[in-house]
Amino acid sequence: MMAEKRGLGRGLSALLGEVEDTPVSGGAAAAAGLRDIPIELIHRNEKQPRWVFAEAEIEELAASIREKGVLQPILVRAAPDMDGHFEIVAGERRWRASQKAGLHELPALVRELDDAQVLEIAVIENVQRAALNPIEEASAYQQLVEIHGRSHGEVADAVGKSRAHVANAVRLLNLPPEVRDYVLNGQISAGHARAILSAPDPVALAEQVIARGLSVRDTEALARKSAGGPTPAPKSAKAPLAKDTDTQALEVDLSEVLGLKVEVLDRGGVGELRIRYATLEQLDEVCRRLTKA
Repeated sequence: MMAEKRGLGRGLSALLGEVEDTPVSGGAAAAAGLRDIPIELIHRNEKQPRWVFAEAEIEELAASIREKGVLQPILVRAAPDMDGHFEIVAGERRWRASQKAGLHELPALVRELDDAQVLEIAVIENVQRAALNPIEEASAYQQLVEIHGRSHGEVADAVGKSRAHVANAVRLLNLPPEVRDYVLNGQISAGHARAILSAPDPVALAEQVIARGLSVRDTEALARKSAGGPTPAPKSAKAPLAKDTDTQALEVDLSEVLGLKVEVLDRGGVGELRIRYATLEQLDEVCRRLTKA
């Protein structure tokens, strides 16, 4: 199933759409307010959600810029404390790559934006265009909550995610700094990190996961064991319920709509609806559809 494009929230899609759809050169660019700004007058946003930039990706983009130029302008605002200078709102990868490519000027769209809007746009660009590391994503959501007074629901609306996704992401910030670094460096995944959260000694468990190359499921089992929790007992075999053709057809219809395995267990009008997912992205999509107003 092809997921529908998520909304950018609160009018930001229109703003970013101007950057995406407006040609860089020619009279149309001038009319749209695009400017070529000396690259030394452009500075990164120190509160940019992304902390880590893959050098290989920057080099690849720089090679493309040398050959074809900058095909999409960056988005900037006037630098708050530097007269005549500009702060990047969206497009830091292009700015970094342009410096490597030896450009002296960069096409940019200048907008008046407050700090909350800057952070929101930066989160949206990174989350939806180039996935943030889970810790970077969690930190960005938490900034919107703590600094700009957003609720988890408002953050979810802004970035086109479910409230559950935002809440689960922010929980990762409860990990010890050592474990957050393991996630940030890609040594363990967000799934591992969520399992480790419940462990009495998350650092020790994380080190075991890395040393032994444990899967997320193995990590969950180890976390339960270390916390003294019960290990799930094997389920006794049960005879499968006989399903009529209407129930089977309903399962097929729901599966096609959701793009996921759906099972209906009906016992005389009372039963269960089971939706199986393989990734958190699939769960997020189901949550978004169920809570969509």
